[in-house]
Amino acid sequence: MQACRSSLSLVGRRWKSGLTTNRKKVVASAEEATNDILPGASLLVGGFGLTGVPENLIRGVVATGADDLKVVSSNVGTAERGLGLLFQTKQISKMTGSYVGENEIFEQQFLNGEIEVELMPMGTLAEKMRAAGAGVPAFFTRTGVGTLVQHGGMPMRYSTDGSRNVIKTSTPRMAGLFKPPLAPPDAKPTEYILEQAMSGDFALVKAWKADPEGNLVYRMTSRNHNPAVATAGRITIAEVEEIVPLGSLDPNEIHTPGIYVDRVVQGDRIGVIERLTLASKKFTVDGSRETIARRAALELVDGDYVNLGIGIPTLVSNYVPEKVEITLQSENGMLGVGPFPSSGSEDCDLINAGKQTVTALDGASYFSADQSFAMIRGAHCQLTILGSMQVSMHGDMSNYLIPGKLVKGMGGAMDLVASGSRVVVTMEHCDKHGNSKILPSCTLPLTGKGVVDTIITEKAVFKVLPDLNGLQLIEVGKGETVDTIREVTEAPFTVSDDVKPMRESRLPRHSMMSPEY
Repeated sequence: MQACRSSLSLVGRRWKSGLTTNRKKVVASAEEATNDILPGASLLVGGFGLTGVPENLIRGVVATGADDLKVVSSNVGTAERGLGLLFQTKQISKMTGSYVGENEIFEQQFLNGEIEVELMPMGTLAEKMRAAGAGVPAFFTRTGVGTLVQHGGMPMRYSTDGSRNVIKTSTPRMAGLFKPPLAPPDAKPTEYILEQAMSGDFALVKAWKADPEGNLVYRMTSRNHNPAVATAGRITIAEVEEIVPLGSLDPNEIHTPGIYVDRVVQGDRIGVIERLTLASKKFTVDGSRETIARRAALELVDGDYVNLGIGIPTLVSNYVPEKVEITLQSENGMLGVGPFPSSGSEDCDLINAGKQTVTALDGASYFSADQSFAMIRGAHCQLTILGSMQVSMHGDMSNYLIPGKLVKGMGGAMDLVASGSRVVVTMEHCDKHGNSKILPSCTLPLTGKGVVDTIITEKAVFKVLPDLNGLQLIEVGKGETVDTIREVTEAPFTVSDDVKPMRESRLPRHSMMSPEY
């Protein structure tokens, strides 16, 4: 009992004097913070697009000259910024990521067989890192079921002889049957696939503020993948804009506790905006795309939480009908996405999943990407609207990869379509060569199998009817007939007894992309 009192006394004295340790986490420069990164090291890197990217630390890695690096990050930067700096110097030998479509240097190195690439769904990637930091070796997920993620065969490396023959592909995942956690009690078990946790030798993250103990605070959507990345490195290095005295940060507002962070370095703020998008009262859209977006807006239900993909789906928010209030969820870590900012009020730390500058509505919230995808996988969003390159008569969709030609990555699309939310596809009816994009079976790698509920093009609206194993035409576009639609639709379809002219949303009392919203 005496020993116990002595221990309490010692602890009490330490509490009174504050947190005192021999750990010295603050280092003088990014070069010093990264100088023990050696060839062959594995790096986890935070950021989304160019927001929340530890670019000063990346420059430090460039300075080390270390090559044969295995890098994990949701995006690959651009040719000039972010991880693009390491592709310029050819220090990366393997890249694991989700959306890789904005960096032509990366794309050419991949297609030329110079690097190995592992594409994976963004939510799965985030959860793999979060699991590693939590000591969870593996987990089951619905994301990727029925696709190359499950069955293997996704291109990972091409030959170097210019033929673009695939010489290495992904391996299959183990599968199991489970009842969805939030499903009704009478729900039937469904298929899930096993994913293993992912850690790294070093984790490089970007935060807004830190104290000498390594406690981190992020700003707006620059939080994105950084919190999960910070937990999964054997050595975690944080680049911050400001180091404040110990005790300056409110403990209630700390996002990453210092226990995860080994080194802290203050770096110059690099406020890069990848896609500056400003509000305009005159919003002009191509005719067919506007027709699709206006019709898709009628799928919105008052009170819904909605995720809009990039391209035509983003335009849907311009035509929200009267008396319909929705909340937009963005997978990079935001609820309550508002309109594009007016000139001069843009913020490099506030972007949507399309990397466009946005604003926040009253009641908005920011969170990490792994929490964002927990919302998605948990079916807390009611509606997802996405674009696609192909859709089959069975509701399969393909929208991320043309082997040997186009390398974009699936981003968060696989997570979204596997979530159980209603999926609406918005796309032009035919490709640029006049070929139908609505097919008996998709010929490109699948994003999801049997996941699409509704297809909206400029020519028609189709419902996918699983019980009838096919499509039903429910609305006909202006100037079209059932016969003209059959001529440009490769997939067979039935016609509803109640087929109607295509409806569209009138201009609402406000546009979510206008300054008045």
